[in-house]
Amino acid sequence: MKRSSPNEAPSEIPTDRDARRSLGYAALLGIGVMAAIDEIVFHQLLQWHHFFDRATPTIGIVSDGLLHAGELLALVIGTFLLLDLARQRRLAMRLAWTGVLFGMGGFQLFDGIVSHKLLRIHQIRYDVDLLAYDLAWNLSAIALLLLGAWLLRRTRQLRRH
Repeated sequence: MKRSSPNEAPSEIPTDRDARRSLGYAALLGIGVMAAIDEIVFHQLLQWHHFFDRATPTIGIVSDGLLHAGELLALVIGTFLLLDLARQRRLAMRLAWTGVLFGMGGFQLFDGIVSHKLLRIHQIRYDVDLLAYDLAWNLSAIALLLLGAWLLRRTRQLRRH
């Protein structure tokens, strides 16, 4: 598809490249959203854990600050990249929503499996039976990923017609 010159109105049909960018930029935003939910709810409000709990409380707080900085970067960069696509009328909105779901679910599943179980840098909670918490955490991540996969499939079906 031919790109518009700066003096012409852009085409309103996103290209395959625009679709991939919409999906990827929104996934970055979704990672930031889920990291923010995790950090605000579980680290700050409930105070169940820190990002890194295998050291002193001070290191735990510092690790939360680093997570917060990364989350803010993901939110700001993802938002500005999506806004730029939208300004150019190149944003594939359904794929952007798919990307947000994939980013959120991917972050949560990575956190639940890699951070909690493989690396053991923190658990959801301490001094409780973790099974119910682990199941809720990881199954909600899988639900987000499945919803994203359904939306991606539906979007591809609509694009074919």
